[in-house]
Amino acid sequence: MSKPEREVRPTGQAERSVRFSTVSDMEVEPLYTAEDLPGGAEERIGLPGEFPYTRGVYPSMYRGRLWTMRQFAGFGTAEDTNARFRFLLDHGQTGLSTAFDMPTLMGYDADHPRAQGEVGREGVAVSSLVDMRALFAGIQLDRVTTSMTINCTASVLLAMYLAVAEEQGVPWTALGGTIQNDMLKEFIAQKEWICPPEPSLRIMIDMMEFCSREAPRWHPVSISGYHIREAGSTAVQELAFTIADGITYVEAALKRGLSIDAFAPRLSFFFNLHNDFLEEVAKLRAARRLWATIMRDRFGARDPRSLRLRTHAQTAGVSLTAQQPLNNVVRVTVQALAGILGGVQSLHTNSLDETLALPSEQAVMVALRTQQILAEESGVTNTIDPLGGSWAVEALTDRIEAEARTYLARIDELGGMVRAIEAGYPQREIAEAAYRYQQQIEQGEKTVVGVNRHQVPEERPPDLLRVPLDLEGRQVDRVRRVKRERNGTAAREALARVRAAAESGENLMPPLVAAVRALTTVGEIADVYREVFGVYRDPAWL
Repeated sequence: MSKPEREVRPTGQAERSVRFSTVSDMEVEPLYTAEDLPGGAEERIGLPGEFPYTRGVYPSMYRGRLWTMRQFAGFGTAEDTNARFRFLLDHGQTGLSTAFDMPTLMGYDADHPRAQGEVGREGVAVSSLVDMRALFAGIQLDRVTTSMTINCTASVLLAMYLAVAEEQGVPWTALGGTIQNDMLKEFIAQKEWICPPEPSLRIMIDMMEFCSREAPRWHPVSISGYHIREAGSTAVQELAFTIADGITYVEAALKRGLSIDAFAPRLSFFFNLHNDFLEEVAKLRAARRLWATIMRDRFGARDPRSLRLRTHAQTAGVSLTAQQPLNNVVRVTVQALAGILGGVQSLHTNSLDETLALPSEQAVMVALRTQQILAEESGVTNTIDPLGGSWAVEALTDRIEAEARTYLARIDELGGMVRAIEAGYPQREIAEAAYRYQQQIEQGEKTVVGVNRHQVPEERPPDLLRVPLDLEGRQVDRVRRVKRERNGTAAREALARVRAAAESGENLMPPLVAAVRALTTVGEIADVYREVFGVYRDPAWL
């Protein structure tokens, strides 16, 4: 029986006079049945731990091991963030996740004029190896996994992390963790860059090559859709542009001469979890199936580990509201549950006060407890892929995959993701989607509780974390003292070696590790990148 012929409302009841669509504006059918799934559905869905991994990358999923609970942390000085790390570890967090301040993200030391007013404000200030030592003081790096959310200066921060491990007596082969290092999504969405796309891609592939040889448990890139979604994309755009970035990285690594099954198992992903529960579950399922198929059929990967899309996820910061901030606890719970039922490998839950300030200790505790309650009280971890076989979920999964493939074909027509970025294609698509969504909110077609419906006249903001005003001066003094007291000759020679490697095409990581050991700074190394590779200018602003 075709869909128009079947009775979709057996009760005969009238529907509410609203438009039924997802957050991403996909129309939702009133009822799904087996007829919504085309032939071959059983093969497309598969079993957990088996190609095409729609139902999960591991056979036992959370019955075997829970996801890593990795709360984002970083503010003030390295000592401040070290204290927050210890607090989270003491309360059951199972992995560290590091946020850096804007100067560190952009390649400026705390004493640079452009850093003024931003030091330690939205993440931890790290200018030299001295800061990195303090950041992980008392934390044995072979006993935790660490995520670092940093991109254009990722190579420098990874070098510092390796140097700290070395000082602790921890072999690099024992280090587990991830550094974001996804420069293409910076050009698309987040806009934190130094060099143009091509040299940025070269630095990233240097890191992949180095880690595959020297730190095989370390993930040298987290291919990130999170910031694409935060910029206003739809779920389909987030998936498509993220996979397109991943394809570009794989092609660049193969061009370098790396074997697909030598590096692909260490690729990881990072997705956003927005408010539309079923859409987010379906997006994650479609992502796994799409990646597995591309890796096998387009790139000839044979190792099953190369086919598995393993992903971190974070609840949607853009969905949080400053109005009635306690409501954010509910939003985060729904989003986290979508991630869990979607099969993520690690998860960050946002704090209720993050639209107002950096998370307070109490808010972080609630966010962590949200994960723990879902893991240990809700029962959802008892069944592997409990939503698998749902006609609605499987139909949404098929649709999201198909629409993402349409975007991927268009990007291929444009000559790949780098060319598409240079032409402004993904940027325009995201901007248009963000504009449509904002219009829907302003016109009342989409509801944001507390913002355009169910408002209250007065609210008292919760206690907020406030970074001391004198912090910046203390961090400036520290970096200046490092520059003053280090061996200046050794530092200059180390920077010269970094420059030579940048100019010659030699892998940058060995000279970078030597340079940070000599106490050269993030800003000094970034200046070498600026001088050798040039500074990128967004074509939208030229």
